Amino acid sequence: MAKFDKLSVLNKIAQAPVVPVFYHKDPAVACNVLKACYEGGIRAFEFTNRGDFAHEVFAEIVRFASEQCPEMAVGVGSVVEPATAALYMQLGACFVVGPLFNPEVARTCNRRGVAYVPGCGSISEVGMAQESGCDLCKVFPGDVLGPKFVKGLLAPMPWSKLMVTGGVEPTEENLASWFSAGVFCVGMGSKLFPKDRIAVCDWTYITDKCRESLAVARG
Repeated sequence: MAKFDKLSVLNKIAQAPVVPVFYHKDPAVACNVLKACYEGGIRAFEFTNRGDFAHEVFAEIVRFASEQCPEMAVGVGSVVEPATAALYMQLGACFVVGPLFNPEVARTCNRRGVAYVPGCGSISEVGMAQESGCDLCKVFPGDVLGPKFVKGLLAPMPWSKLMVTGGVEPTEENLASWFSAGVFCVGMGSKLFPKDRIAVCDWTYITDKCRESLAVARG
C-alpha cells in the first residue's frame, strides 16, 4: 500500500520539482542512489520497470526508503498496462508513470488514490488523460517535443501540470529552458546518473547534482 497518497505526492513534487528516473538490477546500488538523491533534497523517486525481476528490486528499495528516507515517495515508471500498475502498488508504489496514456491504468490507480502520470505526446492526449483523473501528465519524449510544445500547450490549457522527461540534463541552461516554459517538474534519468559515476559508487556526485538541479528548478 502506498505510504503517500496522490495529494501528498503532488505536494512533494511541487516543493522539490526534480524526479530522478533510475533502474539498476542490483538492489544495493539502487538503494545507494535513492539515498544520495534524498540527501540532495529529492522527495519523489521513480524506479523504472525495465529489467527482469525489477519488481523484486523495487520491493527492497521501498523497504529501505521507509527506514532511511522516510519522506521519500517511491514510484514506478515504464508502466504500460493495469496489471503491472497493480503489482507495483501492492509493493508500495506511491505513484505510477508510463511512456504512454492507458485509461485502464488510470482506473486502476484511481481506485487506490495513487497518482498516475501518463506519457503524452499531443495536446489531445493530455486532455484525455486529464479527463481520466490524471492531475500530472508527462510530456514525452521531451527532447523531441521541446519547451515550445509546453509553452504552446499551456496557452489554451493553463491549468495543466506537466512533467517533462527525456533529454533533460542537470545543467542550468537545460533546466531553465523547461521551467521558464512552465513545466510543473522534470524527470531526469541517465544524464543525472552517468555510468562511470555509478561504477565507482560516487554517490556524492549524485547528491551534488540533485541539489544543484533543485536550486535551478526553484529559481
